[in-house]
Amino acid sequence: MKKEPKYIMIKNQIMSWILEGRIVPGEKINSENELVKIFSASRYTVRQAIGELVHEGWLYREQGSGTYCAHRKNNESAPKNKKTIGVITTYLSDYIFPSIIRGIESYLTEKGYALVLASTNNDTNLEEKCLQNMIDRKVDGLIVEPTKSSNSNPNIHYYLNLEKIGIPYLMINQFYSEITPPRMLLDDELGEFLATEHLIKLHHKKIMGIFKNDDYQGINRMKGFLKAFRTYELPFLPEFLLTYTTETADAMMKDKVIQILRSPNRPTAIVCYNDEIAMKILDITRQLNLHVPNDLSIVGFDDSHLAETSDVKLTSIKHPKMQMGIDAAKWIIARVEHKKGRETEDIKVYKPELIVRTSTKSLNKED
Repeated sequence: MKKEPKYIMIKNQIMSWILEGRIVPGEKINSENELVKIFSASRYTVRQAIGELVHEGWLYREQGSGTYCAHRKNNESAPKNKKTIGVITTYLSDYIFPSIIRGIESYLTEKGYALVLASTNNDTNLEEKCLQNMIDRKVDGLIVEPTKSSNSNPNIHYYLNLEKIGIPYLMINQFYSEITPPRMLLDDELGEFLATEHLIKLHHKKIMGIFKNDDYQGINRMKGFLKAFRTYELPFLPEFLLTYTTETADAMMKDKVIQILRSPNRPTAIVCYNDEIAMKILDITRQLNLHVPNDLSIVGFDDSHLAETSDVKLTSIKHPKMQMGIDAAKWIIARVEHKKGRETEDIKVYKPELIVRTSTKSLNKED
């Protein structure tokens, strides 16, 4: 899989700063020299990112003065004859989200639709503000990645209001079970089953699982992990199942994971909620002088750009990032234009695929 271009990463990060209010309209952004240092990038790469943001109306330049954040109420408003689709994700600039957004944007642009982006930072209070903003803007359709989907959500009434006023919406990656909305998902349970099965077939028995438990992706991935133990009739060690929330991830890594990997009864393999967690595990193994995969096999999830950035290439479960974005855009436009057919089916589930790289190894020398 191709790595995320550096200029796209810089562009998405600056967009995220604007949407989060860290850069306000009329405020001068960092100079080129400062951005080169912040992102460890070339001047050309920084200029490419800034140029696109200026072209898209996020920033504007003043000759001899610098580059400033645009007043987005004026710049984001679509022409009266142009329909607008809102997109709310948990994050904008991190991990797999830029690829999903690029997929959405590519199809919307092709069909002449405008795009309005917002980020909740996985916070329900920010989700409420994003929903209010989208309704105030009178978007024609909305694509949403839910926030902390396994918890009771205080913003359900906004989604009911969208239905009442006739704005179609689609949820991606997760969904709120209270309203069973149209949705596009990866089969997370099957994905983590495949990841765990891969390690079992490599003769690992002491396998640890680490899962996020404040979204349904994490809950379903944990189900797949446990299902593999039952399917292959392996004893399960409860101390090798760790869970965390958005807020407790770092503490879990520093306290529990390091303690377990230092113990004489440490696991021989770990399956992770996603590639980000897997990369943090890799960092810990370096601190503890453990070698991957000789001392410890690791499997990530999502097959993000992180899977190939380290010296150890990560075995991972492939997420249909770009394709999901394109399919979501097709679905929402079909609903806005009241078209019927395959593109308006309310539930689409993608089948996962195991991508094997160098972070996993058989315990049998003969294999």
